[in-house]
Amino acid sequence: MNRLTPDAPPRPIAVGDVVVAFNDLLGEWTAAQVTHFHEEWKSVALLELTWSGPEPAGIDDLGVVEALKLSHQSWGGGLSHCFFEWILPRSHKIIGTMPVLQAKPPSSYSAGWRIGDQLFYQRRWDSGNRDEFIDPAELSCTGAELNALSGPRQDLRILRVAGIDELDCKQLVESYPDLTELILTGNLGILANAGSLNRLTRLKSLIISDLFGMDGPDCLLPKHVPALENLWLSSVPRDYASATRTAWRGEIVHGVSLEIQAPRKPEWVAENLNNPLRDWDGRERISALRYKKALALYRTTRRAVQDAFANASGDARLARLTEIGRGFSEGFNKLDGRDPFIETVERDELFAALNHLITEVGGMDDPAARDALLASAEANRDW
Repeated sequence: MNRLTPDAPPRPIAVGDVVVAFNDLLGEWTAAQVTHFHEEWKSVALLELTWSGPEPAGIDDLGVVEALKLSHQSWGGGLSHCFFEWILPRSHKIIGTMPVLQAKPPSSYSAGWRIGDQLFYQRRWDSGNRDEFIDPAELSCTGAELNALSGPRQDLRILRVAGIDELDCKQLVESYPDLTELILTGNLGILANAGSLNRLTRLKSLIISDLFGMDGPDCLLPKHVPALENLWLSSVPRDYASATRTAWRGEIVHGVSLEIQAPRKPEWVAENLNNPLRDWDGRERISALRYKKALALYRTTRRAVQDAFANASGDARLARLTEIGRGFSEGFNKLDGRDPFIETVERDELFAALNHLITEVGGMDDPAARDALLASAEANRDW
C-alpha cells in the first residue's frame, strides 16, 4: 500500500472539535464532533449530531446539541459513531470545540467523510417512509451499459462504472458535466482522453482502478478541479501515477486524501493480460516472493490443463485433471504455510482462476472435466 498520509493530521483537528459540512441529500449543512484519535490507524472518530441548517458561524448556531441515534433499517438505536481517515476534507470546517459527548470509542471504521447521510436516512425513516432510497442523482453501471446510454444528464452527481473495456473520458464529461464523485474500474481496460476529466470542475472524489492508456500529461491538476478531496489510484500506468503524485502531494495539507497503489509498467500490462491472479501483485499481506511463486504455480497448472485437453480424452483426461487439481491445491497449501494469507477473497480468486483455465481451453462443453479439476482442488486444499 502507498497511502500518502503524514504522521499527524495534515489539517489541524483535535478531540472535541465540531466539524460542519454541506450535505447534498439534505440540502443543508450538518455537523459532527471529533471524539477520539487512533494514531495507528491514522484515523479520527466522528460522532454525528442531529442538527442541520444554514451554514453556521459557531457552535451557538447549532442550538441544543444532541448525538444522532440510528434506528432506521437494521440499526438498533446505537449512535452514528465511526472512525474515518484523519484528513479533514477541504470542504469541511471546524466551528469550535465543546466537551466530548461520547467517552467510549466506536468499534467500526469507514472511508469517506459523509457527514449528514445518516441523518438524512434517519429523518426519512422517522417520517414513515420505509421504501428503499434510490438517489436519482446517482448511477451505477457497467462500461457496456454506459456506452449504450444516450443523451446528457446534467443532474447526475455520482457515477460508478465497473468492468470497463474501453471508455472515452471526453464523451463522459460531455454527457455528465456536473459530477462530484466518479469511480472507474476496469479489467486491464483502456481509458481514452483521460485528461478531459480536468473539465469536471465540481469533482470531489475520483477513484480509478485497473485502467490503462493514460500518460503523465493526462493527470488531474489542482487548478482545474479545486474542490477535489479524495483521489485514489490503483493499478494504473506508472507515469500517470507518478505525475498525479507530484501534482497532488502538496494538496494533502489542504484536505485531500491521496492514495496511490500498484503503479504498473507497460511490460506488466503485456505480461498480465491473461493472468487472473494479477491483483495479488502488491496486495497487502502478499509479498513479492509469494506472488511470484503463486504465479509460477498458476502457469504450471495452465500448461498442464492445456496439455490434458490437447493430448487426452475421456477417462484419461479426467484422471489427469484430477491429478492437476490435487497438485494445484497442494502447491498453494505449501505456499500458504505457517503464515497464512489465503482468506475468503483469495480462495475465491483461486477457484475463479481454475474456471478460467477450463474456459480458456474450450472446456465449457465438458462439464465433467471442469468438475474433475475443481472437485480435486476442493478436496485437497487446506485454505
